[in-house]
Amino acid sequence: MNPSLLAAVAQFAPTPDAAANRDAIAGLITKAAAAGARLVVLPEESMLLASDVEETLSDVVEREWSVFLTTLSSKAAEHNLWIIAGGYEPSGNSRPFNTIVVVDPSGHHVESYRKLHLYDAFAYQESEYVTGGTEIPPIVIIDGIAVGLVNCYDIRFPELTRDLVARGADVLSISAAWVAGAQKEDHWSTLVRARAIENTCWVIASSSTSDDCIGNSLIVDPMGVQRAGLGPVTSAFAIVEISLDRTAQVRQSLPVLANRRLITSVAVAAKE
Repeated sequence: MNPSLLAAVAQFAPTPDAAANRDAIAGLITKAAAAGARLVVLPEESMLLASDVEETLSDVVEREWSVFLTTLSSKAAEHNLWIIAGGYEPSGNSRPFNTIVVVDPSGHHVESYRKLHLYDAFAYQESEYVTGGTEIPPIVIIDGIAVGLVNCYDIRFPELTRDLVARGADVLSISAAWVAGAQKEDHWSTLVRARAIENTCWVIASSSTSDDCIGNSLIVDPMGVQRAGLGPVTSAFAIVEISLDRTAQVRQSLPVLANRRLITSVAVAAKE
C-alpha cells in the first residue's frame, strides 16, 4: 500500500493589506483543516500584492515577512497540517525575493524556494522589482509523499519540473499569480495538465484571484485527469486524496519515465 495525502488547493485575492491577507489565509486554512486536509497549498503573493503597494516595497517586505511566517507557523501548529504559500522575502537590496515557504505541522519553517524564472514576458517585467533565486527548487517529504516546489512562470520550463521528478518528486506544488490575457487561461490549464501527463505525477496548482489574475486553481492526477477545479471563485478550496497507488497504476500502464532515452545515452550506444 503506497502513501496517500489529503491535499487542499486554495485560492483567494491577495491585496496590498498584509493583515487582511493573513486573515484570509487563516480562514481558508481553518476551513480546509475542518474538512480533513493535511496539506494546504496557497497562491504566489499570498503575503502581499506587490504591484499595488504604496510604500517602498522593500520596506513593507522587511516589516511583513516575519509576521507572515509567524501566521503560517501558528495556523500549521493549531491545525496539525502542512502549509505551502508564496510571499516576499527580504534580499538585502531594494528588490525582495519571490519565495515559496513550507511549514510543517509543528509550525517549523522547513523549506523555502526563491523563484528562479522571473516573469519577464507579455510586456511584464517582474525583474524590475524582484531578485531572482539562484538555487533549484527543493523537494519536501510530506507524510511519505515527495512534493516539489514550483513558482508560477516556472511551469513554462519543463526541464525544471522534469528535474524535480527525476529527483523523486511524486507531486508538483505550484503557487501562482497567473495573469489574465489572451490565451493565458488556456495556457494555464494546458501547462498544468502537460506537466502532470509528461511526468506521470500529481500536480496541485494554486492561483491568485486578485483583479488581474485568473484563479482556476486545479488538482490534476498523473494521467492528466482534473480531480478538482475552482474556476474564478474569489475565495475557495478543494480537497483531493493524492494517492501514490494511482501514480503506480498510471506508471505501470504508461511507463514514459522508464522508457525515456536521453540523447547522450543514444549517441554513446550508437558508437558502441
